[in-house]
Amino acid sequence: IDSSLITSLMQAQSTQPIRTFTIGFEDKTYDEATHARAVASHLGTQHTELRLSADDALGLIPLLPSMYDEPFADSSQLPTHLVMKLARRHVTVALSGDAGDEFFGGYNRYFLGPKTWERIGWMPKPLRRALGASMTAVPAQTINQLAGPFARSLGVAQPGDKAHKLGRRLRHVEGIDDLYVSLVTEWPDAEDMVVGGFVPANLLDTRAGWPRLTEPVSRMMALDGMTYMPDDILVKVDRASMAVSLETRAPFLDRDVMEFAWRLPMHMKLRDGKGKWILRRLLDRHVPRALIERPKMGFGIPLDQWLRGPLREWADDLLAEDRLRREGYLRPEPIIQTWQAHLRGEGSFGYRLWSVLMFQAWLAEQPS
Repeated sequence: IDSSLITSLMQAQSTQPIRTFTIGFEDKTYDEATHARAVASHLGTQHTELRLSADDALGLIPLLPSMYDEPFADSSQLPTHLVMKLARRHVTVALSGDAGDEFFGGYNRYFLGPKTWERIGWMPKPLRRALGASMTAVPAQTINQLAGPFARSLGVAQPGDKAHKLGRRLRHVEGIDDLYVSLVTEWPDAEDMVVGGFVPANLLDTRAGWPRLTEPVSRMMALDGMTYMPDDILVKVDRASMAVSLETRAPFLDRDVMEFAWRLPMHMKLRDGKGKWILRRLLDRHVPRALIERPKMGFGIPLDQWLRGPLREWADDLLAEDRLRREGYLRPEPIIQTWQAHLRGEGSFGYRLWSVLMFQAWLAEQPS
């Protein structure tokens, strides 16, 4: 929605075809290249596409510590950098659709959070914990295999992984705000990961600085705009683009657009089980709805599969127990336990492990 809308408005202002770029994947579950190509064709842009394989990712990983100058752990940094590199061959400035989700209600958690709490909020905490435990009792891969075809017909990918993720969340929530925090948290007991570790004061846990908004989804969107967007999304895009000397701009971050978005009532953002209602209606003026209406995919990579396959040797080396003990920063026990469970298919912990892997890869590049 976001990228297509920016492209549509940009092309409408241009007398010549603008340049558009996208990254595709061999794994069809994560591949949006076909859809991007269809939109580009309809709008008449000059479109360029690059397909990303696990070998491409493996070749790029050694560059990440110096590119980000910190253990930055959003795995979409890989396709982001490659699409920036692709664009830089042809242009020096590019526009992105970033911030549309935070301002206009695009993330799935804005639906999942309230809907989940509506269904389980009445339960006593012991019952919620028992329900969460039951949802993780069957291996995620087994659920994917048994329920996969039916779930895909409903637009749900990897149902087993989603069931496990939700099951883990249900064990630790007291209210909808707790549920939101759990949805944006990978390691539930982060302090146990670090030798002598503790969680420092932060916005999500202390909540003293939370926006005073009575509507739960408004709070979620505001918090994403205060944390996830500036600390993850914008950092990811800026450093990935600067590494190839490409300037990027995010039109949704225009002050007038931001103020307009926050004045909108929620039903102009979330409606009929979908987000970004007003953006979709604007996009209807430029692109047929059939080219746009599909489940949200984000810009992820097949990380879980790659870690069990072509990236396994690289990960095994960084997560080796003796190495973790020798370095002395991270506790090996929870990491090894999670890594082995991931390899056995008992859950999909790729994104959780990626934070550890990026720290390890960054640490390996530091002077001894």
